[in-house]
Amino acid sequence: MRKIYYFLFACLVGTGLVACSSDDPLEPSIFEYDSEELDSFDLWLQKNYTIPYNIDVLYRYQDYETDQTYNVVPPKMENAIALAIMMKHIWLEAYEEAVSREFIRSYSPRIFQFIGSAEHRSDGAIVLGTAEGGLKITMFRLNALDINNLYIDSISPFPNSNHVPLDMNFWFFHTMHHEFCHILQQTKNYSTEFQTISAGKYHSADWINVADEDAPLEGFVTGYGSGEEREDMAEIYATYVTHTPEAWNKILEAGVKDGDTSGRDAIVKKLDIMKKYFRDSWGFEMDTLRKVVLRRSKEIETLDLRTLK
Repeated sequence: MRKIYYFLFACLVGTGLVACSSDDPLEPSIFEYDSEELDSFDLWLQKNYTIPYNIDVLYRYQDYETDQTYNVVPPKMENAIALAIMMKHIWLEAYEEAVSREFIRSYSPRIFQFIGSAEHRSDGAIVLGTAEGGLKITMFRLNALDINNLYIDSISPFPNSNHVPLDMNFWFFHTMHHEFCHILQQTKNYSTEFQTISAGKYHSADWINVADEDAPLEGFVTGYGSGEEREDMAEIYATYVTHTPEAWNKILEAGVKDGDTSGRDAIVKKLDIMKKYFRDSWGFEMDTLRKVVLRRSKEIETLDLRTLK
């Protein structure tokens, strides 16, 4: 999902008077504008996100940074800290290891926003994350994270979105890679051949009715990926790099029925195009990234998610 916001700043003109003036106020303001004192988490974010990667993390609720059509709440502090530690390990440092620090620093979004609750759409869909113009990624539902009972499923080809405890791979890790893929898509064009493979088969209006288990028969790895071509690519990318080869093969097997291999063949063709795109345009192998991501997923269990170091 990609949202781009345009802001228009203007001065209001009254009866011969301009409402916004450069003149200094005649009296002291009644409002206090003292800058907020940085706490230990802010300092940790500066050290681990802002300085090395040029990323600002917004975890305090700011209404002008959120979509006003949804009612959302800020994240719990301990959950924001836990996710920031995990994101650094499994996402930022994974790309740094598989590609380079310069790559992730250059192309990562400039802002991460953490939201405690989910955005629920009128069609019944739940927004997992948004990427806005390649500049900002928003992660939702942090308050459902159970730090004491982490669950990361990289072996199920069709994850249960309602699993308790929350599946970190489905709700967060997959989403990070999905949204980052959108940023890379917007930066460098990929082969137009990708668009032709499933042309005429996308469910632009009713993708929510396509079950993940049924999607491979039509040439998609998830129901959401059947919505349109750019989401198709992002879902293949995120699913491939966050799941084991065995899980991926089960998706391909689900693309075959009664001798008809068209679904499987479409997924294979798209993946081949994508591997070439990331190799030639971005200088990394998807298989190398997957190995790094899967290894780091297992290492999450060894991390101290409460202590800022």
